[in-house]
Amino acid sequence: MNRITEHPILKPGRHTIINFSFNGEIVSGYENEPISSALIAYGVKAFSIHESGNAPQGIFCANGQCSHCTLIIDGKPLKSCITPLREGMDVRTLVHLPELPHDDGKARSIGVIALNCDVLVAGGGPSGLTAAIELAKLGFEIILIDDKDKLGGKLLLQTHKFFGSIEDCYAGKRGIEIAEILEKEISTYTNIKVYKNSSVAAIYKDKKAGLFIDNEHYAIVDFKGIIVSAGARERNLIFPGNDLPGVYGAGAFQTLVNRDLVKSSDRVFIIGSGNVGLIAAYHALQAGITAVGIADILDSVSGYKVHADKIKRMGVPVYLKHTILTAEGDGKVERITIAEVDGNFNPLLDTAKTFIVDTLLIAVGLTSIDEFYDTAVEYGFNAVKAGDADEIAEASSAMFGGRIAGLKLAKMLGKNVEINESWYAKAEVLKSKPGKVCAEPVTGLTDKYIPILHCYQEIPCNPCISVCPSGAIKLADALGSIMDLPYYDDSRDCSRCGMCIAVCPGLAISVAKKLYGDWAEVVLPNEFLPGFHENEFIPLTDTEGNFLEKGEVMKINFNKKYKTYLITLKVTAENATKIAGIRIQDEEKVRPLEKPEYTYLPENGIVCRCERVTLGEVLKFIKENGIKDANQLKQIRVGMGACGSRTCSVLLPRVFNSAGVNWYEVAPATKRPLAIEIPMCAIVNEAAGEKAAGEKAAGEKAAGEAKK
Repeated sequence: MNRITEHPILKPGRHTIINFSFNGEIVSGYENEPISSALIAYGVKAFSIHESGNAPQGIFCANGQCSHCTLIIDGKPLKSCITPLREGMDVRTLVHLPELPHDDGKARSIGVIALNCDVLVAGGGPSGLTAAIELAKLGFEIILIDDKDKLGGKLLLQTHKFFGSIEDCYAGKRGIEIAEILEKEISTYTNIKVYKNSSVAAIYKDKKAGLFIDNEHYAIVDFKGIIVSAGARERNLIFPGNDLPGVYGAGAFQTLVNRDLVKSSDRVFIIGSGNVGLIAAYHALQAGITAVGIADILDSVSGYKVHADKIKRMGVPVYLKHTILTAEGDGKVERITIAEVDGNFNPLLDTAKTFIVDTLLIAVGLTSIDEFYDTAVEYGFNAVKAGDADEIAEASSAMFGGRIAGLKLAKMLGKNVEINESWYAKAEVLKSKPGKVCAEPVTGLTDKYIPILHCYQEIPCNPCISVCPSGAIKLADALGSIMDLPYYDDSRDCSRCGMCIAVCPGLAISVAKKLYGDWAEVVLPNEFLPGFHENEFIPLTDTEGNFLEKGEVMKINFNKKYKTYLITLKVTAENATKIAGIRIQDEEKVRPLEKPEYTYLPENGIVCRCERVTLGEVLKFIKENGIKDANQLKQIRVGMGACGSRTCSVLLPRVFNSAGVNWYEVAPATKRPLAIEIPMCAIVNEAAGEKAAGEKAAGEKAAGEAKK
C-alpha cells in the first residue's frame, strides 16, 4: 500500500480498513476515503479505457470537476474522487462508454426536503467561511453548503505556513490549522446550518435552489441572497501525452498527499513556477517524494522568490524559459521531456532534456468556478462571489475578501452596514503580485547573535515583525504596507529566541554569530523529519541553492507552536551569513538522462480530454471550414464530454490563435448547463404513498447532519 506513514507536519490517523473488489480482485482501503485515493494507494493508475484508441485514462483534478476518474461502482458510472468507499463495493474499470443499468423496477422515492434561509453560501473554503461569519454576526439565517466532509476548501491541502499578517489572516499558521480555527468559529453560530458532503445542484428562476444533501437527499431551498465561493478548477496544457495516467493537476496531487496521505508518486516533475507549483514541490519533498524539477516558460519565477529559493536550497532545480515537449510511457507517465524556448516561446529541440518520472504536475493556473453566480445574476438574485470564484489569489486574500463579500451582500439585503475602507486596502495588499527584487544586503558577522534575513523581494508578509520580542526586526518604510522588506535594527539585541526563524513562511531567516577562530554558529529552520543527528555533517546551501559547505550539527530543537525544527550548526565564519538552508535531496536524483529520449508530435496533444480530440484535429477543422464560432467545434465533439466543457473551453483561445484566427472575433460557445450527478430516486416521487414518510425521515436526517 502506498501510504504516507511519516510526515513532519501531518499525523496519520486511525482508520477502519475495509475490503472491496476491483475488477473482481479483493483489495482493501480506508472506510469513507475517496475510492480514487484507495485505488491509487493500491497502485492503480488507469481508471478507464477510452473508446478512442483504447487509451487509458487517470485522474486529473481529484475535485469532482473533470470526471476523468469515473469508474463503474456497484454497476453505476460515478466519479470516484467524490464517492466514499464502503465495505463490499464492486468497483470496475470503465471500458469505453458505460451501459445503462438494467432496472425496470419502480424508483425508490426518498422525498424532497424543503428548506429556507436568508443567505445560501455555496462553498466552505476560506472565503465562504469568513463571509458566513460576517453575515451570522448581523443575524442572518445562513445555510452553508460544501461538497467535502470537512470545511476549509484548499486550506485542507496546505501544510505550509501562510504569508500575510498575523492580525489579518493568521500568517505563520498552516492552512490546515486555519481551517480548524474557522470551522470552530462557524460552529459557535446557531444561525449557520452547515451541510457537508453536499452540493448546490441548480438555481431556479423562481428564487429557489436545488441542493443535493449528504449525496443522498434532494432539497429545495428558498433564500434571499447567495454567496458563490465555490473555488477554482485546474487548467490544463496541450502537449503530446497530456492525458496519460500520471498527469495531474497540482491540486489533485496535494489532495492525495496532504489530505488523504496517499503516496501517489515516487518522482514528480512540475510545470509552472507560480506559488502553487513551488508549494507542490515542497509538499512532495515533505511526503518523501523526489521533486525532480520545475519548468516555466517565463524568464523569472512567477511565485514568491522566497518559495522558489526555499525549494532550490533543498535541491530542486528550476528551469526557466523552458516548456514541456512530451509526456511518454506505456499506458502511464514514465518520462517527460522539456526544452528551452526562443524569444517567441517556440521550443528549441536541440536543448531537450528527458527526465525519468512517474508523475507530471500541471500548475499553470486556475479557472474560477463562478457559473452559479452568473446564473443567479441572470435570474435577478442578490448575489456576490468571493475567493477564487471571484479572483484567483492567495488564500490569505480570500479570507479577507470573504469578509468584504459578506458585508456587501448584507447591504444588498437591506442591512445598514458600513465596510471599513481599510479592509479594501488590506485586501488589495494581500493579493499583490510579487514586487521588486532588491539587492542582497551585506551582513557583517559579530560575536553577538544577529538575524540574517534572506528575504529580498517585496511580498505581503510580516509575521517576523510581530513575533520578535525585542522589536529588533522592522519593516522598511518605502511602500507603507506589509509589502516592505524586513530589516534588522542593530540598535537592539537579538535574544536568539528563534521565533522569527520558526514563524517565517519562506524559511528565509537564520541567526548567526562568531564562535572562535574561523568558526561560527548558525541556526536554520527545517520542516522535515531530521534524517541526521548531533555531531553529523550535513550539506548547506546559499539562498539560491548553491552548495557552500558541510556544517556540523550542534543541536536540534523543535518549536511546537510552529512545528518547525531549529538546527544549530557549526560552520566557517566565511560562509556563516551566506548559509540559508539544508539540502534535502542529492543532485544525482534529479539529473536528466545523458541523451534525450522522446518523440515530438505536437499536434497529438489533446484539447478535449473527455472526447480525446487532438490539437491536430481541431486545427484542421478550423482551417478547412473557416470556423469563427466555437459552437461549431461540437461537430467534432469538442466540449461535448462529461466535464461539461469546463476543461477544454479555457484552451480554445490559444487553439484558435494557432489556427490563425483572432479569438476576439470568434463567437463564444454556449455554456453547457450546470450539472451535478444526482440519482433519479432522489428527485422522483413514483411511490406516492411513501412520499410523506420519506420527506419526514429525510428532513430529520438532514437536519441532524447539519447540526453535526
